[in-house]
Amino acid sequence: MGQPFTASIPHRLGKLEATRRLQVGFTTVRSRFGRHITILEEIWTGEHLEFRIAAVGQTASGTLDVLDDAVRLSVELPFLLDLLARKAQDLIKKQGQLMLEKK
Repeated sequence: MGQPFTASIPHRLGKLEATRRLQVGFTTVRSRFGRHITILEEIWTGEHLEFRIAAVGQTASGTLDVLDDAVRLSVELPFLLDLLARKAQDLIKKQGQLMLEKK
């Protein structure tokens, strides 16, 4: 594994509302991207999430931290998933922003 894949998504919701929206948003991820990504584990501790995912036959783990003004994502990816994630970085950020914007 190389460098972790990281992304920061700004918001103006505060920690509690951003966390609530992200928790609801993970349900959407499961239904919308379930053919491509499987969420194997999702453990929320306050505004901190530890997760494991599977895609294209490989697994990855990461964390998500909800701050007052941003969400920070960090994922340790195997080589193939790292290539895909770096190419899809804009899509990943856009999906995160959509989760935070929906009311």
